[in-house]
Amino acid sequence: MLEALREQVWKLHLELPKNNLVMWTGGNVSGRDPATGYVVIKPSGVKYEDLRPEQLVVLDVNGQRIEGDLKASSDTASHLYIYRHRPDVNGIVHTHSPYATAFAALGKPIPVYLTAIADEFGGPIPCGGFALIGGEQIGQVVIESIGGSPAVLLKNHGVFTVGVNAEAAVKAAVMVEDVARTVWIALQLGQPDEIPAEEVAKLRHRYAHEYGQQ
Repeated sequence: MLEALREQVWKLHLELPKNNLVMWTGGNVSGRDPATGYVVIKPSGVKYEDLRPEQLVVLDVNGQRIEGDLKASSDTASHLYIYRHRPDVNGIVHTHSPYATAFAALGKPIPVYLTAIADEFGGPIPCGGFALIGGEQIGQVVIESIGGSPAVLLKNHGVFTVGVNAEAAVKAAVMVEDVARTVWIALQLGQPDEIPAEEVAKLRHRYAHEYGQQ
């Protein structure tokens, strides 16, 4: 079932260690099939290099197992909560990428110090509160805190990103870590100036509507 989506989500999982966003078995990617509403997600505790498309777990948005023999990710309930509350989202990623998670450890959002932040996120990368792993609580904090951004930090925890598909969510996760690293370096040198909101809006519009092959 959903072989193309399984293959895509499996390949996207490999992007997380490739981009230094996860260690060992931490983190996960999920994708939702718009036609069926079914969600494909990583099994819990499986090493990325050992992961195979057929091992991914398929569930409906209420958590009913559709296909797969392995236990689903410990973040599954939160992924499903986000999907139920965000019909525009068909991809979710969770990482503990180090620079972004350093901001999360302090409960600090990442201000718009860079044009890349304005382009990709359209404003500061917000930071939500603390929530325990395993239930829907993390998903609830994501929904409460993410606003119009494709990314949110969770206090003392890590990063969640969302997208119109799983690839977009992975891209956002890569970009969060990239800008977090640059901001951290800048903060060692001094205090950067934030880009004014009206300029952020212009940058975001250009990126969304003019950049690339439209």
